[in-house]
This record gives sequence, C-alpha cells and structure tokens, in this order.
Amino acid sequence: MTKKKSIIGISGSIIVDNGGNFPGYERAYVNYDYAEAVILAGGAPFIIPVVCDEDVVRAQLQSVDALILSGGHDPNPLLYGEEPSLKHGEILPKRDTFDFLLMKVAMEMKKPILGICRGHQIVNIFNGGSLYQDISFIEEAYIKHNQQMLPSEATHTVLVEKESKLKEILGDFALVNSFHHLSIKDVAPGFKISAISKDGVIEAIEKEGDHFVMGVQWHPEMMAKNHENMLKIFKRLVEESENNKNN
Repeated sequence: MTKKKSIIGISGSIIVDNGGNFPGYERAYVNYDYAEAVILAGGAPFIIPVVCDEDVVRAQLQSVDALILSGGHDPNPLLYGEEPSLKHGEILPKRDTFDFLLMKVAMEMKKPILGICRGHQIVNIFNGGSLYQDISFIEEAYIKHNQQMLPSEATHTVLVEKESKLKEILGDFALVNSFHHLSIKDVAPGFKISAISKDGVIEAIEKEGDHFVMGVQWHPEMMAKNHENMLKIFKRLVEESENNKNN
C-alpha cells in the first residue's frame, strides 16, 4: 500500500496582469520551485491563495500538514511599529493580513512552519520581532545580500549556531543564495538565532521548544533541485509534518 504523502501548504501571493486582455486583473500565484522542492522532498504541494477571512484560512490549514510562508513584497513596517523609510520597498497589505492569519492559525494548530525570505520576516514580526528596513542600516554589513542573478547558485556563507534544529539539518555552515534588502533586527520572544552571515546579518531563526517553526532568509527552494543540503530543509519539514500527524 502506497504511503500517504504529507500535504505541504505554500502561501500564495497576488500578481496583477499589466497587459493582454485583462489589465489590472489579479491572479493567484507562487513560483513553481516551491512546489518542486516539496515534491522532491517527498511531500505533496498545496498552494494556498490569498484570503483575508479567518474562517476560510482555518479551513485551508485544516487541509494541510505543514506550512511554507513564501517570499514576496516587503512587510509593512507599521506591523512592527515603524514608519516606512525612504529605502523601504513595495508593500501588499492584503498579503500581510493573509500571512498574519496563516501564522495565527498555524501556530494555534501547532502545524510545522517554514518561512522563506519574506516568510522568515513574517515569522519574526508576527511573534513580536522587528526588521531593518534596508541592509544599509546595519553598520557592519559588507556582504552583497541581493545577488540579482543566478538564483540557483550560492553566493555567500552562513554560519549555523550550535544546539539548533538548523544545525541538525545543515551542519556548521552552508553556502546560500541571497535576494533580500530587509533583515531581522530584534528577534521575536521565544525564538533564537540559528544562522548568521559572516557580516553578522541574521540569516535564520527558529522557535524554542518542540514546535517546528523556522525562518530562513535565503531561498532554499531555488537551490533544492541541484543542492542536496538545501533539499534537506524541505525533507525535514515533511518529516516534521509526518510526526505531527502521528501525535
């Protein structure tokens, strides 16, 4: 008998059609490499469209075994008590509302959660942390954190903290890609840093305790097809989802 695959929910976003027959038309989407990484890890991907109704979000999450918060727009700085700086990027308030609802319900349900890039930032600010609105506001930062091309290639090193779940997955360090200009400033209560870059930028956080909630600033889904250590992150998420189903 074939083992039933874990259903891994992937938060979607909205893209606006700027041409063709439907200018201004909103479309639900997520980059396909998220789905591909989940499939390669042994799970079944389930894309969750943006919805701002908690009852609907609750029903969506009841249908999945784990959640990936995908990348995208800059989170609105008002969410962590700051006014937008001149270097802040484009926001999508509807997506912020949706992602916060996903976090609220998934945390209540104790679903395993993996935040990627924007998702990593959402995990932090939902739980009471804050962000630097641009890497340039970090005096010590000297690494290029937006490589701008070759998404599947690693361009800098992250150092993984001891006594972390991420160390169990990646070991002491990893080579990662990088496509961000925001960064975590204050880590949320109940979370700890699990990786930093060599210039001190926070690259990963995780929830303390048994509930698997992890955020990574890079894009492992873009590397998973050709880099086994990045695929291990998704394999761990699938494993956590299977353990969660059996509890």
